[in-house]
Amino acid sequence: MSSTEIAFKVVDETNCPFYKADDEFKLSGNALSLKLDRENTFISTAIVRFPNDRTACRILIGDLTNVLIQYENIDKIPPVEMECSGCSGLIRVQIGNEKHFNLKSLTDSDSERMDLIASLLSNFSIFESVDEFNLRDIVSLLKLKKYPKGSIVLKKGAPAQNFYIMLSGKAEVFDDSGVCLSRLSKSDVFGEMSLISGDPVGATIKVVESATIVAIEGPDFKEILNKFPSVQMYLARILTKRLAESNVQRAEEIASGMSGDLSQMSAIELLQALNLSQKTGMLVLTLPKGTARLLLKCGNLIQADYCDKAGKEAVFEILKEKEGRFKFSPDLPKDQLDAPEIGSLMEILLDTSRMIDEEAYV
Repeated sequence: MSSTEIAFKVVDETNCPFYKADDEFKLSGNALSLKLDRENTFISTAIVRFPNDRTACRILIGDLTNVLIQYENIDKIPPVEMECSGCSGLIRVQIGNEKHFNLKSLTDSDSERMDLIASLLSNFSIFESVDEFNLRDIVSLLKLKKYPKGSIVLKKGAPAQNFYIMLSGKAEVFDDSGVCLSRLSKSDVFGEMSLISGDPVGATIKVVESATIVAIEGPDFKEILNKFPSVQMYLARILTKRLAESNVQRAEEIASGMSGDLSQMSAIELLQALNLSQKTGMLVLTLPKGTARLLLKCGNLIQADYCDKAGKEAVFEILKEKEGRFKFSPDLPKDQLDAPEIGSLMEILLDTSRMIDEEAYV
């Protein structure tokens, strides 16, 4: 059955003389393409219904008519965003069904729409190295939801369940005391650290400007990581940036020789912090099964020992421990100053975290 109209809502506004955020309109009609004298000519029957107390903006009518011409039929218009051409101000509108929908419900008959969504995903940095064929598979894993201003997307301490991508809107990251740690906007991602580490969510995410967010369930997210190394590398850069914004001070304290407890800072957070600050030294952990020792040079691993394991296998065992104490000393034994690196510590952490997840499912 063909739809008769499609809703669109203002999600952002800058000095617009007519409209405010959350104003909603309706678009109906079709666009017929005629080929006359080798030129494409369109006959449009676009109808825009504005709220009773809002002025009918001719610029916005023209923009929405162009959308209808682009897709020719209301049914073919995907839930995308667009900006008006602008006059003295500017608005951004979300076009699509106002109800939440699950992209998993797409069927083979929606092939054209899946191609379009895959094309849109390719514009996001996290997926820019994934070919369109594989992006179609990722589309089938997506869940899309709209969040009004003030909504809580994630609450600190909750179990990790999804990986999130911001499609539009804005959100803020808060700590226990309500201090804003960072801000999120279009194409930003979150939720990955707790999924990788297996720890509860580490901060609260609150929407401060109505947002559209895509979620990928934890098991599906881990499959994507395993299949696409480029996504792993992107997340490694994101983790580094995230730590740079929120954990620099803590990393510097640790690097200067601070000791602590794993109940306050997990093993993976500790190693991420040391990698971030590119420190050289020895990390000694007193753990339930004995003493673990890791040697780092410029933030990367050159030696690891624990439970008769060495290298990556030792790191694998260390990351499984939730209790214990640690002490970092910013010095290496002289006989280890020229020792070769085992590899990038961030890549080792991602790999061992995946191994831990796989072991948990066995």
